[in-house]
Amino acid sequence: MKSGFVSIVGRPNVGKSTLLNNIIGRKVAITSSTPQTTRNIIQGIYNDNDSQIIFVDTPGIHKPKYKLGKYLNKQSYMMIDDVDIILFVIDASAKLGPGDKFVLEKIKSAKKNTILVINKIDKLTNDEILLKIDEYKDLYEFSDIVPISSLKDRNVEELIKVIKKYIKDDIQYYSKDEVTNVSTKFMVSEYVREKILNLTNDEVPHSVTCVVENIEYKKNVVNILVCIIVDRENLKKIIIGKNGSMLKKIGIQSRYDLERLFGKKVFLETYVKCIKNWRDKEKYLNDLGFNDEDYQ
Repeated sequence: MKSGFVSIVGRPNVGKSTLLNNIIGRKVAITSSTPQTTRNIIQGIYNDNDSQIIFVDTPGIHKPKYKLGKYLNKQSYMMIDDVDIILFVIDASAKLGPGDKFVLEKIKSAKKNTILVINKIDKLTNDEILLKIDEYKDLYEFSDIVPISSLKDRNVEELIKVIKKYIKDDIQYYSKDEVTNVSTKFMVSEYVREKILNLTNDEVPHSVTCVVENIEYKKNVVNILVCIIVDRENLKKIIIGKNGSMLKKIGIQSRYDLERLFGKKVFLETYVKCIKNWRDKEKYLNDLGFNDEDYQ
């Protein structure tokens, strides 16, 4: 069996998490149109008869305006250096801009086998796809170039075949039944955060934090308590909504994913807490036994 580590990098909103979920065959990373939705390094583990590929979904590399942005970029840079192969994912429907060139400069310094993944080709004609390939091929000596549509499941199997050419390890890092390295609690918190971002659009910043305070497993149901943490009272009002309407929507949509995750009925209770001081947030997480870095 051949194995290897593959980092998925690119600007925000180019479809990195959607690609990872497609490859793994289930949702291990949340997706949203909100930039920097992915805030933690998430591994998805692909297994077949002759290979094991560990994919690392990284936060979108961007020009940071705040401390959180610098933290996210730092995470992504580390995963460019510490893998065997890099997938440089671009949005086929977007113009080549300074953001893509900035990411590419970081990739060049790593000197790794790099596959250019031209995503969202469902938005282009065949001639436009060829023009996009021509636009990028002279910027760097890519190991391969693979046009795909992760959303429409076009050419993703071909991408897997190409990746297999470059993995060299002879060790099985994870068991065959593992699909991700993240905990169940983390996945639950991310599912809820995804619904918040999707339902509130730009009203709530991506820095909103969801923490699973309790999971209780019963024979036919899983009881879950999630605390949604914000740093401003007006955000608390937005998430709760008029007469609790928004919080109800968040719960209904979250339960759909959670019941697929657990394979049984889920009773989800959510509430919103405003913690303005980061030290108070850190104390709250520590009291629950969590590491603050897990909920940046």
